[in-house]
Amino acid sequence: MSWVEAELREQPAALERFLAAETAQATEIVRGLVRDDVSYLLIVSRGSSSNVARYLQYLFGTANRLTVAFATPSLYTVYEAPPKLGPAAVIGISQSGASPDVVAVLDEAKRQGRPTLAITNNSRSPLAETADWVLPLHAGEERAVAATKTYLNSIAAVALLSTVALGDKERLQALRAAPFAVEKQIESTLGVAGRFDRYTDVESGSVVTRGVNYGTAYEIALKIRELSGAPFEAFSSADLLHGPIAAVKRGRPAIVIAPSGRTLDSMRDALEKIRERGAELIAISDDKEFLASAQTAFPLVPDLPEWLSPLLTVVPGQVAAVQLAKLRGADIDSPIGLTKVTRTR
Repeated sequence: MSWVEAELREQPAALERFLAAETAQATEIVRGLVRDDVSYLLIVSRGSSSNVARYLQYLFGTANRLTVAFATPSLYTVYEAPPKLGPAAVIGISQSGASPDVVAVLDEAKRQGRPTLAITNNSRSPLAETADWVLPLHAGEERAVAATKTYLNSIAAVALLSTVALGDKERLQALRAAPFAVEKQIESTLGVAGRFDRYTDVESGSVVTRGVNYGTAYEIALKIRELSGAPFEAFSSADLLHGPIAAVKRGRPAIVIAPSGRTLDSMRDALEKIRERGAELIAISDDKEFLASAQTAFPLVPDLPEWLSPLLTVVPGQVAAVQLAKLRGADIDSPIGLTKVTRTR
């Protein structure tokens, strides 16, 4: 078994470990981070962590009603022209905590007197040492180049911060139930992983969704590109109709993420447009009708609320990336040209 597959299976335990260790501290972090002079969050990240940031933007926007903006690290490093941050709290998300440009943004935020938080799996990293507060991921060592359990725990970290900021006990209870749901999802998806075997000759494709799973679409497309080399692209279903749908055609399957919730109806409309283009549909959903309308279906474990669905929807994508890489004869643990820690400046 590859490291990717082993670590994929470790995700429920890693998630449970994180929630047990950090729920109390998360409450203290939020009190210090979202202080009276903060009116928006500025997020700095790279790679998979940027897909977590997309989730944060939707979750804090809908649940906490906070504006979330993304930093442009090159302004701080390459151009040496950092902007005035104003009433921001700044959050750096980096599994390794070692990227100099991510650290540079937090360093400048502190110079401007803004509160800072590091979400990282390495509590002794440069990012952690720079930040006012650190939220460790407790994912354990991740040996595979492709992130799995650190990504999932980063999603959970965002969900936890949002939940404790709201002081919502029902949402916290739902989050605490998530490790069991993730375990069931992994078992369910691995049990039908062979459904991806029909895509042996696929060279490219799309991942389409909307709302809180927007970051999931990017993460799935990234994992497939990292492990198999197949260029999958991620789209919002709304953006897809503004031109990129021209790339959706026969021979280029579309992975469509559509859990029950506010976005399901709009995803049904997108499904019809994709079908008209002749692309095969790979559905990730808990809606029976939606699953039945696709050529390949990956059911989601039911009853986890939509705001937590990214903890589940990424799992079929992780399995898809592994299966497609195996079909293409790729080295899953050592993808060509990639390293575990990328130090961009």
